[in-house]
Amino acid sequence: MQYKTILYKALLYGAFFYATPSKAQQMTPEQIVQQNLDSYNKRDINGFISSFSENISLYAYGQTQPTTVGLAAVRQRYQTLFDQSPKLHSTIVKRMVLGNKVIDHEHIVGRMGADTPVEMILIYEVENEKIVRVTAINS
Repeated sequence: MQYKTILYKALLYGAFFYATPSKAQQMTPEQIVQQNLDSYNKRDINGFISSFSENISLYAYGQTQPTTVGLAAVRQRYQTLFDQSPKLHSTIVKRMVLGNKVIDHEHIVGRMGADTPVEMILIYEVENEKIVRVTAINS
């Protein structure tokens, strides 16, 4: 009887510890992009920037040259956006994940104080738990 109790507890606790992610466990690309979006919606520049690689590049779809390169430039660009968009909020319409790429169809309101919503497709590429490239398709 005691053996069954010990075995049961071992299985129960073992399953519990197995199912609980450790801090050393890597975040998935989807989790990293979601963390970035959550910070965007809070207009939290430090949280937002923390998801990006030092060498982040932002692209407009179809362009071969990036619109913004480097963490400092991205910080400056988004700090301005956050400062001028007190009601900024993005909602995911649809999300797809393929390997290290996360593709979001976003519905954005309050951008630069505008009343008109914006629809965008954003393609995030993640390497080593950091976003290294974002390609934007505007409506």
